[in-house]
Amino acid sequence: MGEIMDKSKGRIKQAVGDLTGNKKLKREGERDEFRGQVKGAVKDVKRAVRKAVK
Repeated sequence: MGEIMDKSKGRIKQAVGDLTGNKKLKREGERDEFRGQVKGAVKDVKRAVRKAVK
Protein backbone atom coordinates (compact mmCIF):
# COMPACT_ATOMS: atom_id res chain seq x y z
CA MET A 1 0.00 0.00 0.00
CA GLY A 2 2.87 2.38 0.72
CA GLU A 3 4.08 2.07 -2.82
CA ILE A 4 0.77 3.36 -4.19
CA MET A 5 0.80 6.30 -1.81
CA ASP A 6 4.37 7.23 -2.73
CA LYS A 7 3.64 7.01 -6.45
CA SER A 8 0.48 9.11 -6.15
CA LYS A 9 2.13 11.69 -3.90
CA GLY A 10 5.03 11.88 -6.33
CA ARG A 11 2.81 12.47 -9.34
CA ILE A 12 0.89 15.19 -7.53
CA LYS A 13 4.10 16.94 -6.47
CA GLN A 14 5.44 16.76 -10.00
CA ALA A 15 2.25 18.26 -11.42
CA VAL A 16 2.20 21.08 -8.88
CA GLY A 17 5.90 21.70 -9.47
CA ASP A 18 5.28 21.94 -13.22
CA LEU A 19 2.34 24.30 -12.78
CA THR A 20 4.14 26.60 -10.38
CA GLY A 21 7.58 26.34 -11.96
CA ASN A 22 8.98 24.96 -8.71
CA LYS A 23 11.83 22.68 -9.80
CA LYS A 24 12.57 21.53 -6.25
CA LEU A 25 9.00 20.31 -5.75
CA LYS A 26 9.08 18.56 -9.11
CA ARG A 27 12.30 16.73 -8.18
CA GLU A 28 10.79 15.72 -4.82
CA GLY A 29 7.86 14.27 -6.71
CA GLU A 30 10.15 12.32 -9.01
CA ARG A 31 11.97 10.89 -5.98
CA ASP A 32 8.69 9.96 -4.26
CA GLU A 33 7.41 8.24 -7.38
CA PHE A 34 10.68 6.35 -7.80
CA ARG A 35 10.58 5.34 -4.12
CA GLY A 36 7.11 3.86 -4.73
CA GLN A 37 8.37 1.94 -7.75
CA VAL A 38 11.25 0.50 -5.72
CA LYS A 39 8.89 -0.55 -2.92
CA GLY A 40 6.70 -2.29 -5.47
CA ALA A 41 9.66 -4.09 -7.01
CA VAL A 42 10.90 -5.25 -3.61
CA LYS A 43 7.43 -6.55 -2.78
CA ASP A 44 7.33 -8.45 -6.09
CA VAL A 45 10.74 -10.04 -5.42
CA LYS A 46 9.68 -11.10 -1.92
CA ARG A 47 6.51 -12.63 -3.31
CA ALA A 48 8.48 -14.53 -5.97
CA VAL A 49 10.99 -15.85 -3.42
CA ARG A 50 8.22 -17.05 -1.12
CA LYS A 51 6.53 -18.77 -4.04
CA ALA A 52 9.79 -20.42 -5.13
CA VAL A 53 10.50 -21.68 -1.61
CA LYS A 54 7.12 -23.39 -1.38
